[in-house]
Amino acid sequence: MRFREPLLGGSAAMPGASLQRACRLLVAVCALHLGVTLVYYLAGRDLSRLPYLVGVPTPLQGGSNSAPAIRQPSGELPPRGAAPPPPPLDASEPRPGRDSSPDADSRPGPASNLTSAPVPPITALSLPACPEESPLLVGPMLIEFNMPVDLTLLAKQNPEVKVGGRYAPKDCISPHKVAIIIPFRNRQEHLKYWLYYLHPVLQRQQLDYGIYVINQAGDSMFNRAKLLNVGFREALKDYDYSCFVFSDVDLIPMDDRNAYRCFSQPRHISVAMDKFGFRLVFRGMSISRPNAMVGKCRMIRHSRDKKNEPNPQRFDRIAHTKETMLSDGLNTLTYEVLDTERYPLYTKITVDVGTPS
Repeated sequence: MRFREPLLGGSAAMPGASLQRACRLLVAVCALHLGVTLVYYLAGRDLSRLPYLVGVPTPLQGGSNSAPAIRQPSGELPPRGAAPPPPPLDASEPRPGRDSSPDADSRPGPASNLTSAPVPPITALSLPACPEESPLLVGPMLIEFNMPVDLTLLAKQNPEVKVGGRYAPKDCISPHKVAIIIPFRNRQEHLKYWLYYLHPVLQRQQLDYGIYVINQAGDSMFNRAKLLNVGFREALKDYDYSCFVFSDVDLIPMDDRNAYRCFSQPRHISVAMDKFGFRLVFRGMSISRPNAMVGKCRMIRHSRDKKNEPNPQRFDRIAHTKETMLSDGLNTLTYEVLDTERYPLYTKITVDVGTPS
């Protein structure tokens, strides 16, 4: 009996040949898929797309049982050896580095580890210039010193003021970059009233300003003039101020049209004080000043501090200012900064000015 082998081209060989061709095609597709994956890896593209390419589910894809999706910024790859990102936090748990109190978001603190979608910033070029006369002014104000001032609450009432007492209008560009210098020692209650009244006034005047409280350390004779020079020099280390206002901590303007900025010549702001019956003082001086109604100010009543007695030589020194100004002032200024504290409403710089000569 003879058996005949089936022909390879016959119908009995077709199923095996088709399976072989299908396997070869599958291997080719897998190789192509792996090649595309390697190209993305070697080219340094956005690796957040790799899980989608290889079909591996990740927390970024979300799902019914996965953690909330975290939007990661695209761009450069993280450096080798970098720690993996921390796991997402439940919204009901306090975030590390943040205060969990209800008003925590109103206070400065480290940024969250959750990356939000970037918001394009408002550039200076997109803002108009502030008008020469602010439309926000209200005119005469009632000034009283019979209520307590809570600086924490005051900071919440002035949310646009940044740490250190810095403010700039958010809807226009102010041409007035003003540093307000306050010579200071042992007047914390007076400072509270000054901040309470002046921050709203300065914001309505649409100034780009900063508040600098220059605190004299020690108990030697209070050197007001030197503290003003120190404030001038220290403020310029923070910002390119073009105007400097020297203000006593116990003087409050009674009209917000009394501008705390510079003019074409030196400006006398506290023109008419209640201490002097609102009479115009310092007559005969060639300086700029508001009229006596706009320039009204109230002074916080207090007893004169020890080591802050009037200098008996002050009038003689003022009379010889032209002779001494080139050798006594900023060009001979010496002092030591002991501490710089940036509070929500002001910057306090404590200095040792030495003893007066």
